[in-house]
Amino acid sequence: MGKLDILAKEYMRQPAVFADVFNQFLYHGRQIIVPARLTELDTTEIAIPYGTDHAFVPEQRYRDAVKTLMAMTDGTAAYCILAVENEGKINYAMPVKDGLYDFLQLSHQVTSAASLHRKSKSKEYKPSSDEFLSGFWKSDRLLPVVTVVVYFGAEDWDGPLSLREMYADCDDEILKYAADYRINLIAPYALSDHEIDGFQTNLREIMRYIKYSKDKKKLQQVINSENRFKSVEREAMEIMNAATNSKMKFTKGEEMVDVCVAIQGMMEDSKIEGRVEGSILTCKEMGHSQQDAKDYIMAKYGKTPQEADELIKLYWK
Repeated sequence: MGKLDILAKEYMRQPAVFADVFNQFLYHGRQIIVPARLTELDTTEIAIPYGTDHAFVPEQRYRDAVKTLMAMTDGTAAYCILAVENEGKINYAMPVKDGLYDFLQLSHQVTSAASLHRKSKSKEYKPSSDEFLSGFWKSDRLLPVVTVVVYFGAEDWDGPLSLREMYADCDDEILKYAADYRINLIAPYALSDHEIDGFQTNLREIMRYIKYSKDKKKLQQVINSENRFKSVEREAMEIMNAATNSKMKFTKGEEMVDVCVAIQGMMEDSKIEGRVEGSILTCKEMGHSQQDAKDYIMAKYGKTPQEADELIKLYWK
């Protein structure tokens, strides 16, 4: 698991952020899903596909975050299972991956229902022979599974959005009977500024920063014109850095960061690194040894021996 995966997983586990993803995607920014009503489920669960008690075929499934939402509608409780898959790179098999996860979760619900029925001591209902054999009563219902893929890359997503796009060319008469599955995708580059404004947490700043990360002039304009960039969560800043290979600087332990100040620190470091590179190349051209260059940049720029060794290795070409 890469750095971005780890950062995104922890960030998405925050109920406010998790709810923000679905409120934006499902309800276009309307605050329908209440973070306080989200209950986290085990993200590494064993789903047991159909089989007899003596012929289990265990499947290990992983999700970055899976939560249960309880929402009240006309006084009746409704339940939905929501999930997020974090992707820093384009996954060209995403429809298969997501489809597998969703059906494993549905299969888990079926086997859970069967287990509850076996343990039930109720004498009020006698299942039919078909119900008994399947383990799933005619009146049983599944909670719908909604998966949203949150793509943290600055590139346009050019991967397939459905199983149908992945199938080889063949007769349409065959394809219309083949299983299909479409992914729900949030990708910064594809979002309009209005859609990004639908986010209420710092996901708004993350998406906007990634979207414009390849257009430095536009990015600077956006950051300077939006007050929200003056106070961004450290975790969100770390995701911005990891997703775009930025090197924005902020103080260790600082909880809220001014992106403008962080970028200025990054630019200053870049200038210093440029001078260090020039010094190393000058030492080389003048016939000095690598040790001479190391000693010079340690004295001139206050680098540690380890930092100096890494810089020599990088620029001594």
